[in-house]
Amino acid sequence: MLNQDLISKAKLNDPKAQMELYLMYKSYWYSICLRYNKNNYDADDCLQNSLINIFSKLNQFDQNRGNFKSWSAQIVVNDNLMFLRKKKQNYQTFDLEDNLLVEEPVSDEGSIISSENLTKLIQALPDGYRMVFNLYVIEGFTHSEISEILNISIGTSKSQLSKARKLLQHQLEAVI
Repeated sequence: MLNQDLISKAKLNDPKAQMELYLMYKSYWYSICLRYNKNNYDADDCLQNSLINIFSKLNQFDQNRGNFKSWSAQIVVNDNLMFLRKKKQNYQTFDLEDNLLVEEPVSDEGSIISSENLTKLIQALPDGYRMVFNLYVIEGFTHSEISEILNISIGTSKSQLSKARKLLQHQLEAVI
């Protein structure tokens, strides 16, 4: 469990405490950014924005209402969604015929796929598939919540998830 004293110090703008929090969670936060963005440059930008928001909103974190990892992850997810909205991504409809797939990564062990290669497969998903997949499977949102976040219908959310799963399954079968 995260030391309450560390968060208390970080809330008081203690640079050592803030650096320790950053070092503890930077990989986790960056992996979220990579799942939502197709390239490292955009993921880097999103991580930077998220760091600013996490540390500027740290006083809003209440240890009695939840854990820091979940609280900070929600900020990272929201920042990534805002970033993609600013890029004016259209989440409404995505069909396989309209999207070229990125080449498949080769597995390291033949039949075992690394988390890095799995992230690459998720990054290769068309934008709508990727957003819904991340929100539903990774972040645990319901289709109703996703429909509100992305301003799509519940049916579209379900359809995008189904198509994302099928495409990932196809990609995984090709890699393994």
